[in-house]
Amino acid sequence: MTAGAASGISSLAWLLVALPLLGAVVLLLGGRRTDKIGPGLATGLSWASFGFGVLILVQLLGMAAEDRGMHLKLWNWVPAGSFKLDLGLLVDPLSMSFVMLITFVGSLIHVYSLGYMEHDPDKRRFFAYLNLFVAAMLLLVLSDSYLLLFVGWEGVGLASYLLIGFWNWNPAYATAANKAFFVNRVGDLGLSIAIMTMFVSFGGVDYATVNAGVANANPATLTAIGLLLLVGACGKSAQFPLQSWLGDAMAGPTPVSALIHAATMVTAGVYLVVRSHVIYDATPDARLAVALVGAVTLLFGAVVGCAKDDIKKALAASTMSQIGYMMLAAGLGPVGYAFAIFHLLTHGFFKAGMFLGAGSVMHGMNDQVNMRRFGGLSGVMKVTWGTFALGWLAILGVPPFSGFWSKDKIIEAAFVGEGWQPWVLGGAALVGAGITAFYMSRLFFMTFQGPRRWTEDVHPHESPRIMTIPMIVLAAGSAFLGLALGPTGAIQSWLAPVVGEHGEESPVIAVPVLMVLTLLFVAGGIFLAWRGYWQADVPEVAPRGSVLTRAARVDLYQDAVNEGLFMRPGVHATRALVFADARGVDGAVGGLAAFVGGLSSRLRRLQTGYARSYALTMLTGVVAVLGALWVIQ
Repeated sequence: MTAGAASGISSLAWLLVALPLLGAVVLLLGGRRTDKIGPGLATGLSWASFGFGVLILVQLLGMAAEDRGMHLKLWNWVPAGSFKLDLGLLVDPLSMSFVMLITFVGSLIHVYSLGYMEHDPDKRRFFAYLNLFVAAMLLLVLSDSYLLLFVGWEGVGLASYLLIGFWNWNPAYATAANKAFFVNRVGDLGLSIAIMTMFVSFGGVDYATVNAGVANANPATLTAIGLLLLVGACGKSAQFPLQSWLGDAMAGPTPVSALIHAATMVTAGVYLVVRSHVIYDATPDARLAVALVGAVTLLFGAVVGCAKDDIKKALAASTMSQIGYMMLAAGLGPVGYAFAIFHLLTHGFFKAGMFLGAGSVMHGMNDQVNMRRFGGLSGVMKVTWGTFALGWLAILGVPPFSGFWSKDKIIEAAFVGEGWQPWVLGGAALVGAGITAFYMSRLFFMTFQGPRRWTEDVHPHESPRIMTIPMIVLAAGSAFLGLALGPTGAIQSWLAPVVGEHGEESPVIAVPVLMVLTLLFVAGGIFLAWRGYWQADVPEVAPRGSVLTRAARVDLYQDAVNEGLFMRPGVHATRALVFADARGVDGAVGGLAAFVGGLSSRLRRLQTGYARSYALTMLTGVVAVLGALWVIQ
């Protein structure tokens, strides 16, 4: 689709970014003088951005499908010799899908935060960071070039760091913010190298130039760019092997978890892949790598979620897994692009709603997060229970709720293809649906059903309306958004001008059979959770559990592996270089020996205990990916 010049209300698309950015600037520079008006101002500006988004959406809907791409040039940005890059925005169905999600869900979370952060002395700064995040995320999805996308990409990374560590007087929270920041820098390095490669290969980094140059590009170069973009997506979207930061990111206030780490920022990697579909369509190897990463992550997150007793960390593992479904769909190509975005939109509603529900539970339970000390809350927090239940049914894929129309479509698309791919990718998606039903039912039953296991100092109560109303709105979206977009085929036709027509290939298993199988897996997961966490007594102290359970509690030893394979060797290498600089050649030899010795020591430690098992699992995954890529050559 060729984008024409923006006209009408779309010529004001810059206001989408400028309004929340203005709020952040006023609140941060105004300081304590804006304490009283700051939260309300930030919330109002976020809703104003949503209002402009609605007007632009109406304009697009009134245009012919082939004309729904509009380009808004703002000014000459980078004039550097023969390289010239304008700063501009791209308004099309893909970017506007994200704009509506970001501004609507983001504004609801602003409203919720008015109640949740009411007594926090630094709430003005909190709302400034929320506005900064919304502005950066909107810039990311509206940019017309990879370089401007990178500016928004780094902006949401900064906002995430500031919000995760908002209560940085707690050393654990500050450490969690640092961890998220550093892991994301690994992904950002891949994205930045991809952009440099685009410049060298195509002579530009705007979408139009890159897409036009793909047809004549070297296949190896396109594969390299696709894999480097995937590295960036893995960092931002917490996908294997850069997923270790997401669970710790729950240290931030719960509205942060709902906005950044459930509904919006962690979906940026999916946006990057779908926006780069022209590149991925020209390099099946890189696209297969995207699908494999998604399949591995959806199972990884699901297994971890089964063993978490912290309600927010269980939801974080669920987010990781659900984004794995989106990445899997994006890696399937034309048959899956639209469904990746469809599930992204429905997930934004039901997962944000469940995170806000978790915050409501914490509000009524003196900030406790251990589900083993919950139970029986359905009787005293009826609104929270009802809204959470709709999100729970949606993520399980129970018809007719949203997940049934979006996630199940990904499962069907995963079974499309030839050879081993539909059985491996489709099988992972199908098994993941059953595990999802188990761990989300476990979470729901442990929190709201069964006998009360409360500590003596808590007196659960329903949250105020300013918190429950956003939860009710999100619950309505969880129930009906999929029904509005799924059976009608509206999402496929809406996105077709950007990602192409949706493929109509048939899966290797008949769709009615596959639908029955999926529902059986879901019913089995619910039954196992009902028997183990509603009908049976839930111990207030977690039992030792099996080997797999103990591994899942510590995220399958991902931190131990990262420390053993990357962090400690890096420390030894740094010390060796410093020693070499101080002692010359002899010092270099000694430093190198120290580095090798330190690395050997770490590897020996990895050979013991469960860390060895996890390391072997990672190695097996890498070998499987490389083997698959070799087979399709």
